[in-house]
Amino acid sequence: MWERNLQDLIRGLRASKKDESKFIAKAMDEIRQEVRTKDMELKAAAVLKLTYLEMMGYDMSWASFYVVEVMSSPRFHLKSMGYLAAAQSFEQDTDVLMLTTNLLKKDLTAATPSDVAVALNGLSQIVTPDLGRDMTPTLIAMLNHSRANIRKRAVLAFYKVVLKYPEALELGFSRLKEKLEDPDPGVLCATVNVFCELSRQNPRDYLSLAPQLFHIMTTSSNNWMLIKIIKLFGVLCPHEPRLVKKLLPPITDLISTTPAISLLYECVHTCIIGGMLEGASGYSLAKTCVTKLAAFLEDSDQNLKYIALLALVKIVPSHPHLLAEYESRILTSIDDQDLSIRMRALDLISAMVNRDNLQSIVQQLLSHLAMPDSSLGTTVTAAQSLQSAPGRTTTAKNPMSPTQSTSYRTTLASRILQIASADVYANVTDFEWYLSVLFDLAYVAKAPVGPAIRDQLVDVSIRVPQVRRYAVSLSVKLLGDDTFIDNGRADDDVDGSGCQEVLWAGALLCGEFCEHITDVRKVLAALLQPPATNLSPEIISVYLQSAAKIFSHWAADCASHWVEDLLPDVKELVEFMVVGVTPLTASSDIEVQERAANILQLFGFIRADLAAHRPKPAPQYVNGFADPSTAAFDPAAPDAEPLFPKSMYLLHPLFKAYALNPVAPEAQASIPIPEGLDLDAWIVPQARSVADGGADDESDIKGKKKEKRDKKGKGKEKAGGSKNGKPKASEDAAGPSEDRRAVEAELARVRTYHPSAIVESLTSFQLKAKRLEEMRDDPYYIFDDRLKRNDFVDIDSIPVVRLDGLPPLSQDGDSPHRVSTPPSISRPRTPQPQYTIIRDGEMPTSSTAATTPPASTETTPSLLRKVTSDRPVAPPALSSFPPYDADVDVPRTSTPDPIKVTRVKKATGKKKRTKDVTPAEL
Repeated sequence: MWERNLQDLIRGLRASKKDESKFIAKAMDEIRQEVRTKDMELKAAAVLKLTYLEMMGYDMSWASFYVVEVMSSPRFHLKSMGYLAAAQSFEQDTDVLMLTTNLLKKDLTAATPSDVAVALNGLSQIVTPDLGRDMTPTLIAMLNHSRANIRKRAVLAFYKVVLKYPEALELGFSRLKEKLEDPDPGVLCATVNVFCELSRQNPRDYLSLAPQLFHIMTTSSNNWMLIKIIKLFGVLCPHEPRLVKKLLPPITDLISTTPAISLLYECVHTCIIGGMLEGASGYSLAKTCVTKLAAFLEDSDQNLKYIALLALVKIVPSHPHLLAEYESRILTSIDDQDLSIRMRALDLISAMVNRDNLQSIVQQLLSHLAMPDSSLGTTVTAAQSLQSAPGRTTTAKNPMSPTQSTSYRTTLASRILQIASADVYANVTDFEWYLSVLFDLAYVAKAPVGPAIRDQLVDVSIRVPQVRRYAVSLSVKLLGDDTFIDNGRADDDVDGSGCQEVLWAGALLCGEFCEHITDVRKVLAALLQPPATNLSPEIISVYLQSAAKIFSHWAADCASHWVEDLLPDVKELVEFMVVGVTPLTASSDIEVQERAANILQLFGFIRADLAAHRPKPAPQYVNGFADPSTAAFDPAAPDAEPLFPKSMYLLHPLFKAYALNPVAPEAQASIPIPEGLDLDAWIVPQARSVADGGADDESDIKGKKKEKRDKKGKGKEKAGGSKNGKPKASEDAAGPSEDRRAVEAELARVRTYHPSAIVESLTSFQLKAKRLEEMRDDPYYIFDDRLKRNDFVDIDSIPVVRLDGLPPLSQDGDSPHRVSTPPSISRPRTPQPQYTIIRDGEMPTSSTAATTPPASTETTPSLLRKVTSDRPVAPPALSSFPPYDADVDVPRTSTPDPIKVTRVKKATGKKKRTKDVTPAEL
């Protein structure tokens, strides 16, 4: 029979592209027959073909035993095929691995170096924890092999065994350490490489190698080995500070003299991560490192630019002034065609920002966002080259430029906001400039950064009162820009790149600081224009609120210098507001609909009052001054009606009660929990079923009747009948109801004295009694009239009763038999510490010191919080409504008086004594 070798298999596969699966199925059948033959050459060739097919994705686990047979062949070329197949196909759970232990020991101790070498290579690929445990003694002994190439392979194989069987390192560490003094450079390089990899997990375990490694670093000229040693020292230096002083001279000499770029960068990186640039001795080394890295930025190799930017980012925190002279070089990296270099340059620029260079850096980044694609260079990328290749029949879209990528533009715009708002705008010196930057960024960003721009616009305007007028002027221009409104439509701006949230900020600023608006009609027309109704509901809600605020301020200002000639203008503006708000009452959003309806109703009042307004004659002033401003002090007309319509001040008190100011980050955490509020309790108690509540209710009634029986000293049954055994239906039917009515009457009296928690407990008892009455009429419910003692009394709900004239329970301070009382009664409340108000925000008036720091710290503090401000609050405006005075000085009774309870008469007609019962007995 003709056998097919590997070359024939490959040729057949290439020739059978149309029916490849059929060809492979036939080949697999041939291989299954070949591996069962006794001819080792044929079996090895079949295993080799299986290895090739396994690389194509076909399974060969079924042939693992035949692979072991080929590995045991005494002929080297056949043995190498078996080890290759084992390395390719064996897994950690392969069952025939246990058969390879003796085979590997035999090959490792063979006299032929080639057999030993192939066995070491195979062991490093198929080692398992069990196999590593068995082979460790043999492998450690081979570290002293007479041949250098065997020692080198043994060192590398030992590393693979340590990864699977870590206990092997403890057994062979001393022998491996001796290899650092091996005369062969290959063995030495392999040993250094093994220690460099092992030190990543536990660096402290390898500090004892420092003398030998330092000797190799100062005597060797092998750049590859020097890189590994310097990497190893970079890992060891943070755990042994004394190494820094020892390593500074040789590493400085290497940085200054070596022509190898890879070694130079590794030395610089080790100096950074090893802490060698700190202190006075590290300044000159840091300057040398920055100089070398800055030279990489001008190199044509993109890899050198990348690693230079990556290393400079780590130097900036400790030596920012050294990078100031290279700012122009770094900024040019922003224009690089490679996007990864741009991102690293952004990281570096963000770390370099200070008060002196903030404006120049922000302007550079902002102009980069607005820069056309043609100005970024004419470098042709690989994708563009493939598209323009001759003979291309299909047309494809041009690849997107990096500046047009939404992710890149989002990162760039977010970085501008981040570097400017760091530490609450610590680097901003001109806030009017920064406001203009925020508005410009909203136009050119073309990225979903609208919420961040909105927050900073409002935050800057609130924190810096001097720029509010400028912020309002910019907001007026923004609201009147039709192009921006078109870009901010809710339907078109699906990805948020239109930054429509900036309209939200502009409307809010105009409404909150409406005293700086010069043309009220223009702003109201922009807020209520029909195209604005296509914006998102959140923006429309703020538009409505701001329009009402602006009108309220304008109306109050007109009332302060009222003349009758203003009446037509006021009526016209009111009608304009009504016409603009009316369509929004039919909005699908409930928030917009509610605000529009409220505003429309208020303006209905204003319109009616303006229609009823009639000019009033000028009052006669007896004080000798015909000045309306002194009318309030004129004794002749103390109650004179104002000349202006009272509705002019209807809206003003609604919007000017408080000022909009920033709040301290600790404000929310400093608000104390109100007394009596349990945050872990159910707000609405879970309803219980009748089956669950019936037994409890019956037991309550039983306890109540039993208590009455015990007090009377009689043990007769009340629910069962009379003495002669006859039932007394009338007594049983009327008794519980009469008792319940008596108790409810007393509960009504107690309710006026008890706290709300006790009232809730008493109400619960009433519901239980009512439910029991309903159950009595249920024929399917077996009702038990036997009573239990504890009726409805809740220990926690017992009120405090003053017992005057009683002697103390103990004359000593604390008695071991002292009756315990609830903590709220026995323990005096400790006063809460006074909270110190911080400068960057205000605290609530009832706040206390936060026991825990806030969960997170924001670069830009939270916005839009209503608190009292440093600026004087505007006095309350004149209102046509009478002030409401609460009776806050009415004294309240803290302890209730004893309650007199009159018991219900018994059926025998005997009169009972009247007894004074305290609420505690209830």
